[in-house]
Amino acid sequence: MKFLRLDIRPLKWASTWFLLVTYFGTPTFVSAQAPAGAGTNTTSAPDSPKPQGASNPAIGSTTRFVGYMTNKSIIFPDIAYSEGPMTPGEKFRLFVNQSISPPYILAAGISSAYDQARDVPESVGQGWNAYGTRFGYDIARASSNSFFSTFVLASALHQDPRFYPQSRPSFWGSLKYSAARVFVTKTDSGRNTFNTSGIVGTLASEALANVYLPTSEQTVGKNCERVGTDLAWRFAANMFKNYWPTVFHSLGLNRLKVIPDPGSVDHPNQ
Repeated sequence: MKFLRLDIRPLKWASTWFLLVTYFGTPTFVSAQAPAGAGTNTTSAPDSPKPQGASNPAIGSTTRFVGYMTNKSIIFPDIAYSEGPMTPGEKFRLFVNQSISPPYILAAGISSAYDQARDVPESVGQGWNAYGTRFGYDIARASSNSFFSTFVLASALHQDPRFYPQSRPSFWGSLKYSAARVFVTKTDSGRNTFNTSGIVGTLASEALANVYLPTSEQTVGKNCERVGTDLAWRFAANMFKNYWPTVFHSLGLNRLKVIPDPGSVDHPNQ
């Protein structure tokens, strides 16, 4: 019987980044880097029934309300669950949680299966071992993307890497909002700004991928293709995250006080 052999070379690159940045996630470093008033996101433990506020300015002029998860989301850890800026340490922990979250693993599995069907990269070959190699490539790319976007650049540029879901989103409104959130984010002070950390972080992660991907994948065209794919995945993830609180409410899980009731606040611009 043949077992799936996972190529750990790309994963070594990802783990290297964990080791390099562990120092910067320590309390000594983050206390020196934390902005005034930061640290409000550490008060809620996962799944603890502590309702939070549910209003904040949203991106764009037509949608003013965005909601908060009452507690941290295990599935989508970057959904905002409290107000206030994040410290660099909290952004580091968010990066770690994203890297091991179910959507990241599922997306890597789907993407590697698609590449397996297309036989891309061709030099990897076919079979379970080849699938494991492709899966390793995709996990390493996703982790490095989160490392640059969620932690390094978001901390350096004082940008908020979290996602703020709409209350009672309409389909077309959610499409526009999810697309806007790819290119627009909030600063730590709450102002809207170009999502430099998200865009440049994606470019940086794909540049790093040239270190471990086959030579055939190191061309300018292949890099642009991967960046476009990454942004498309981000848009799709935003759609899921935008509806996540509403799904919980529709299933009656709001009784568990996992999220606020989306219908409990009046939002005329939705």
